[in-house]
Amino acid sequence: MIGRPDFDAIASWIRSGSRVLDLGCGNGDLLKYLTDRRAANGYGVEINDENLLASVRSGANVIQMDLESGLSVFESHSFDYVILSQTLQAVHRTELIVREMLRVGKEGIVTFPNFGYWQHRLDILRGRMPVSEDLPYQWYDTPNIHLCTLKDFETFCARLRVRIVERRVLTRGRSIQARANFFGSIAVYRLQAG
Repeated sequence: MIGRPDFDAIASWIRSGSRVLDLGCGNGDLLKYLTDRRAANGYGVEINDENLLASVRSGANVIQMDLESGLSVFESHSFDYVILSQTLQAVHRTELIVREMLRVGKEGIVTFPNFGYWQHRLDILRGRMPVSEDLPYQWYDTPNIHLCTLKDFETFCARLRVRIVERRVLTRGRSIQARANFFGSIAVYRLQAG
């Protein structure tokens, strides 16, 4: 699924030739995108066997491990960027993972679907859980366990003393400036340890 709107936002923050770690890398598309566009060097971390095989087939360097147990196999600041793209909402130990990604990387990049998006709010008002391009699962088969809004995530970062360097909010690939928590469907954050 190369060409996801958040890929462009992520790539715009990655300096050419940077060392990158993609947590929950799925089939390796983001790593391939960053290698092609930014000459990035890096690794992916994935637990799912099928995704791991797809990543390897695409030429990505992938390590099979469970993010929930931390990133102790990596030294502090061994990567320029550690990316958690569309994975934050599917992990149990959110605080641990964000702290670890900022220990291992000089910067972190996190993307997630914004549950505060107006269409998601409307679905809930209609008595249904949201299903959209950015939240494509039904309530009974979703891997998502922690849905949040932009405001929720920013409060979380403040509590952890994580500095938000930059934020981009997107809907269908367009950047949203005004009332982003209401009109934005995807959030992309660039972070540093506080």
